[in-house]
Amino acid sequence: MESNTFEYEAISIGVFAMAMEKAVISKSIYECCAFAVVRTPSVDRACEIAEGCLRGGVNVLEISYTLPNAGEVIAGVKERFGRQIVVGAGTVMDAPTARLATIAGAEFVVANCLSNEVATLCNRYQIPYAPGCTTVTEAMHALEIGAAFIKCFPISNFYGPKLASIFKTPTPWMPLMASGGINLENLAEWVRAGIDCCGIGGLLTEGSAAEIAANAAEVRRIIDEVRAG
Repeated sequence: MESNTFEYEAISIGVFAMAMEKAVISKSIYECCAFAVVRTPSVDRACEIAEGCLRGGVNVLEISYTLPNAGEVIAGVKERFGRQIVVGAGTVMDAPTARLATIAGAEFVVANCLSNEVATLCNRYQIPYAPGCTTVTEAMHALEIGAAFIKCFPISNFYGPKLASIFKTPTPWMPLMASGGINLENLAEWVRAGIDCCGIGGLLTEGSAAEIAANAAEVRRIIDEVRAG
């Protein structure tokens, strides 16, 4: 009897720890606010990008599954940097890809579309999920099936920063992720409008590690100043 009780308590603690880890990762993404959208098949180059981002104060990366070896890149970055950096998988459109990504070490999942099957899998393994949504109805459904963030895609490219307030005014509790069209000139406006996190491509992925670090530091400065104000 004592053995069974011990095993039950151990299982309960493990389940609780998984749920807490989901919350911790979601909080880390929110606190960083910006993350690099990485599309390189080279583990070495991905690590160079990660190093630059970290030096500049951005500790979240998304590795896109537009790459055939995205899982290898995710695993390589996690092996190199461990818990210094939060690594997610992007462009995850089906449950098999989501599972392969989490096995490789992805700590969150982002998609350009909403999938009930991906949401179910991410909930099962307590992985934050950010599906792409274009309407409030679609976004509300995503929240109902467990999405951690709503990725405004591809509409963030067309509407710009005002999109955040459009969604947030009737549903202020909706956690929004912007992707596309974000730069140093409009980042402050995005954050001021209420965006919770945003994916940034070239600014945080092109050039040397030193150049990426300089851009990441400016991104960090803008976010921190707006949120503090």
